[in-house]
Amino acid sequence: MSVCVCGKTVDTRGLHGLACRRSARRQQRHRQMNDMLCRAVEREQIPAMKEPAGLLRRDDKRPDGATLIPLAKGKLMAWDVTIPDTSTESYLSSTASTAAEQGAAAKQAADNKTAKYQGLEKNTSFFPVAIETAGSWSQHAIELVREIGRRTIVITEDS
Repeated sequence: MSVCVCGKTVDTRGLHGLACRRSARRQQRHRQMNDMLCRAVEREQIPAMKEPAGLLRRDDKRPDGATLIPLAKGKLMAWDVTIPDTSTESYLSSTASTAAEQGAAAKQAADNKTAKYQGLEKNTSFFPVAIETAGSWSQHAIELVREIGRRTIVITEDS
């Protein structure tokens, strides 16, 4: 056993680094997913921006990315990425039981993001992109990627 720079005990399995707030890998996964989403939207010839300044909440927090022009139903599309770890204390109650559903941490994290950004303007469709470190995706993340894929097929004419 050893102690992480954050002060928590690290066991021999090394799982602590997946959720540690001071872990560079944790931040790297988040940044890479956000970069991929932004590039995919831009590939559709839709201008997008990471951390758009115009979509602020009252506490100055903003989503990870958004389109700069309205899409379906005249709304901007915004997203915020989170990579929850199923073994983190905050998710153990929903992931550790034998009756736990696959993707429970992703669903809980997506619900948390939705609540966090419920104050966004009414002209914005918000997608919480929650992908567990174990691989499960939230339903909203799947919907967003499907929509990006559908639009990419239309633009590129390549299914």
